[in-house]
Amino acid sequence: MVDPGLVVVDKAPGMTSHDVVARVRRLAGTRKVGHAGTLDPMATGVLVLGVDRATRLLGHLMLTEKAYDATILLGVATTTDDAEGEVVSTAATDDVREDDVRAELAKLVGDIEQVPTTVSAIKVDGKRAYARVRDGEQVELKPRPVTIHEIVVHEVALPEVRISVRCSSGTYVRAIARDVGAALGVGGHLTALRRTAVGSFDLTVARTLEQLADDFSVVPIADAARATFATVDLDEEQAAHVRFGRPLDLALPADGPHAVFAPDGSFLALYEQQGMKAKPVAVFV
Repeated sequence: MVDPGLVVVDKAPGMTSHDVVARVRRLAGTRKVGHAGTLDPMATGVLVLGVDRATRLLGHLMLTEKAYDATILLGVATTTDDAEGEVVSTAATDDVREDDVRAELAKLVGDIEQVPTTVSAIKVDGKRAYARVRDGEQVELKPRPVTIHEIVVHEVALPEVRISVRCSSGTYVRAIARDVGAALGVGGHLTALRRTAVGSFDLTVARTLEQLADDFSVVPIADAARATFATVDLDEEQAAHVRFGRPLDLALPADGPHAVFAPDGSFLALYEQQGMKAKPVAVFV
């Protein structure tokens, strides 16, 4: 079995995130593999997986910023807001101007309330929204706060629009396609999606499953923690307290968990400030 750490996969199209997990379980020789942030089968790109105790990092990693390249097709709306759904309306895009496309996309940048796509994994009364839609139910999801940091428009070649997006976790790029199409009065859906980064992990460190099959390796858990979180290096006495899950007399900035390390460089835990003390969020020793 391989050492605990993260595996950064460049997911191929047509695979579910669960398919990737199953393959990595076989390659790693362990059942203890999980992933951070689902990618739809049609999507490609960065999918971060945890092996062994590094799976406990994934819940925190899911909260980080993500980046995507996407292609929107205007003039066609679908049931899923992407190319895998059934067409529900069509409209000519002859009167749509490039300036209007850019202006409507610009309106989506910032802190916004976004209605998730109805085929999302969000639970409605304990059941996934996509499962309810698959069973023929009508699903109405409430808007949720998300942050879209940036939308870069690379090309407007109507009816197609190519963009790059940087956004918070929980943002649906399919919903961006849907909403800009609705704002322009012609409808729209996503035809291609490639995730280019999850936090600090991008395509430069991602490897295909074929590459991993030839040479399987992980990002060591200590390196993954240093790449993802603000860090604190402890002395021996403090490290001993951490191993027992005790609070520390530290004053950490209030910007989320901090990775704490022993004097020998080993990763011990995630701590965050709670009142006058820094307290453990998750201990990894």
